[in-house]
Amino acid sequence: MEHTYDFDLAVIGSGPGGQKAAVQAAKLGKRVCVIDSKQMVGGVCVNTGTIPSKTLREAVLYLTGMQQRDMYGASYRVKNEITISDLLSRLQHVIGREIEVIRNQLLRNHIELMAGTASFLDPHTLSIDDESHGMMRTLTADKIVVATGTTPARPPSIEFDGVRVLDSDQILTLEKVPDSLVVVGAGVIGVEYASIFAALGTRVTLVEKRAQMLDFCDPEIVESLKFHLRDLSMSFRFGEEVQSVESSGHGTITTLASGKRIAAEVVMYSAGRQGNTGQLNLDLAGLEADKRGRLVVDEFYTTAVPNIYAVGDVIGFPALAATSMDQGRLAAAYAFGETANELHHLQPIGIYTIPEISYCGRSEVELTKDAVPFEVGISRYRELARGQIIGDSYGMLKLIVHSDTHEILGVHVFGTNATELVHIGQAVMGCGGTVDYLVNTVFNYPTLSEAYKVAALDVANKLRAVARITNQMLTSEPSLL
Repeated sequence: MEHTYDFDLAVIGSGPGGQKAAVQAAKLGKRVCVIDSKQMVGGVCVNTGTIPSKTLREAVLYLTGMQQRDMYGASYRVKNEITISDLLSRLQHVIGREIEVIRNQLLRNHIELMAGTASFLDPHTLSIDDESHGMMRTLTADKIVVATGTTPARPPSIEFDGVRVLDSDQILTLEKVPDSLVVVGAGVIGVEYASIFAALGTRVTLVEKRAQMLDFCDPEIVESLKFHLRDLSMSFRFGEEVQSVESSGHGTITTLASGKRIAAEVVMYSAGRQGNTGQLNLDLAGLEADKRGRLVVDEFYTTAVPNIYAVGDVIGFPALAATSMDQGRLAAAYAFGETANELHHLQPIGIYTIPEISYCGRSEVELTKDAVPFEVGISRYRELARGQIIGDSYGMLKLIVHSDTHEILGVHVFGTNATELVHIGQAVMGCGGTVDYLVNTVFNYPTLSEAYKVAALDVANKLRAVARITNQMLTSEPSLL
């Protein structure tokens, strides 16, 4: 028996994953709606996550004059007293413009945007708490995509007051730039905000219960970041667990399990994220979330219920806006039988610290563990004319190349425009190119992209040296082998 539904696809959540799922389905000629709160158009990404933090970072880089200090001196600043108002004015402008872009994109693709909160009544039926009309309504859909994102996880032992003890969303509500800050959690969000406030002149202490931060990144790159964060007077407490946080009108005291006590004006907790699935009534759809509120999906982004898909942060790692966008596009394509390809192994990771980090492919640690023969080429920004021009003397680009096939196995970048530069290596890897292409091609001069040429030549010279000595050994007396 054939069913008639109100929509071919209903998307819960208007963040990057939800947007792209909706647009992809609309491009396939499907009837599509997107449901999200009126205050959250664009999702966490636009309102409290990716866009705000990256805009804040850009404002800090400009107002502090950090990128010019190599040339104009350590005391150089565009503005001496930087206020929260200086930072938030840029923030609100960007968020407002981005929301308009999203609304326009949905409108021109004939996607209905519903203001409200959705929950399941059954696998094909949603109840909508309609904010626009102050009433409840129901709708049916053939396929449903859950793209509800996440919120900061809050340990029950910590009392968040929104003034002295904050989560990573509330950090944007500060009334002034704090003189001192404790950041608990050295994941991507924690390290990004820690570096932003350290650049503003805040004395930052980063507390992490693991022995290292960003342990999925190349260790050499992480060490370079730590060096520069220490240069900004940041302190690190690795292998330390927070026992309690006490706050008053005078400040906060963070007590660690080891007995150490850290005084600071503000504490920001960045202890992971919790999936926004608590209000969905998943059980009525035949679904169940894990203890972090996340949904499990297969390689087609299908949940345990065949017509329900999930994408973005709500399905866990890598929980990035960029990967969420692609997941949404792919899920919609799979849902309606459209051919789609996914390059799992070539997803770039971008971390917007100061300085920023980005990589694509595998690391030296992974390749060594798997006994893959490789050679490494390094280019440092200080060797590049463009690096001197922009005042970045610390940036670097690392190429990891297979010793035998010359295939590029990984690209790791640290410094100015790292998140832009990584895509050159990603494109070469995706097209099956080798390091020989980078050796033989011509890059504009002076540019940071030239780092690829320098690193490729470094690899080529090392491989040539190995080949030359190996040939000499093979042609020498057998007794010398």
